Amino acid sequence: MVLGSTGQNQTDFKLLVKGFDAEISVIDNDGEKILVRTNFKASNYRVVAIDPNNPARENWKDVTAEKEEMLQGVGTGGGNLFASYLKNASSKIYQYDYNGELIREIKLPGIGTAGGFGAEKEDKEFFYSYSSFATPPSIYRYDIASGKSTLYKKTELKINTSGIETKQVFFTNKDGTRVPIFLTYKKGLKLNGNNPVLLYGYGGFNIPMTPGFSVSNAFFVEQGGIYAVVNLRGGNEYGEKWHQAGMLLNKQNVFDDMIGAAEFMIKSKYTNKGKIAVRGGSNGGLLVGAVMTQRPDLFKVAIPQVGVLDMLRFQKFTVGWGWVTEYGSSDSAKHFPYLYKYSPYHNLKKGVSYPATLITTGDHDDRVVPAHSFKFAARLQEYHKGPNPVLIRIETNAGHGAGKPTGKIIDEAADIWAFVMYNLGMKYKD
Repeated sequence: MVLGSTGQNQTDFKLLVKGFDAEISVIDNDGEKILVRTNFKASNYRVVAIDPNNPARENWKDVTAEKEEMLQGVGTGGGNLFASYLKNASSKIYQYDYNGELIREIKLPGIGTAGGFGAEKEDKEFFYSYSSFATPPSIYRYDIASGKSTLYKKTELKINTSGIETKQVFFTNKDGTRVPIFLTYKKGLKLNGNNPVLLYGYGGFNIPMTPGFSVSNAFFVEQGGIYAVVNLRGGNEYGEKWHQAGMLLNKQNVFDDMIGAAEFMIKSKYTNKGKIAVRGGSNGGLLVGAVMTQRPDLFKVAIPQVGVLDMLRFQKFTVGWGWVTEYGSSDSAKHFPYLYKYSPYHNLKKGVSYPATLITTGDHDDRVVPAHSFKFAARLQEYHKGPNPVLIRIETNAGHGAGKPTGKIIDEAADIWAFVMYNLGMKYKD
């Protein structure tokens, strides 16, 4: 990071932070001091003030110290700082002055995701967004001085979301790790062990699974299903340590978390083995492929979408080389046996009864090449024994997912929900 001089000659720069061993993002200036968000000696990030005249790291001053929660970002407005933290995978927003004195926690409507906390220094108010698994995106007006939030506008839908609720539960995995699950369902749910469940997860690349509304998922809930999002290790719901606990030689932890979640749902009388579907895309497609090959008895339906399914050759195609830092590589004698042990394609076994499986991909996917899905589908169809269907859905003139036309998105969602509902024994309710 460099800083321009205060004179007219903007070609003069001064080095402020040397090296690339930490992330540094400028928030604002407080007089001559520069406020930055950094993970230097703070894996969950903190805010520090840097004096350009004495920029050495030992001279940095904490504005907000590192917390147990992940500091996702910091906005400014009305002469205040607005720090967005991730607590148990949902948003917590705190208002500070520029000296780091806490003014208040901003009360959000519930367990959800909020963003947009920022304005000009002279502003008295601003607008922020909020959504959750049960609440469509809404916009709130925030009064900076009083801390009062007022609903400004909400998304209008034909689905009655007032009858849907979300709660967060936790289970302890076999290695003692406490893992959270967001459960969204219709109010009045009965714990009779017979509810259809769709488990969704990702578990990788430092990406958190935070609450957000989906019309498609709301349809499944409206039909009587439980939509369950598992905050697997490999994401950053609890910071970099959570990420590292699910990458490289720790990747099996991610699969164990999803298997543990399914077992928890059964033990807690939400559902049974014949009523559980598991779904994930890209790295989440790897997740589905791994858990369905490791525990085919535990899931009735599996939906691996645009998945990384051949862990011995992924690095040899398109941008796969870029994932080596997350997965490792079969070119390494250290990584090969670990990758081979869980690679979905290589762990399919002859004569096993696998879940009803719908594999999806796009014929022009240049991120996770469709060969992953083609090979997995072919071998699964050859080896699978039993009445459960094994299908592959190949979208033409489509890639990994981003930029897909609305019509294709709707068609795919209709096919997936039809497959899930039929195989879970759900009857469509008009």
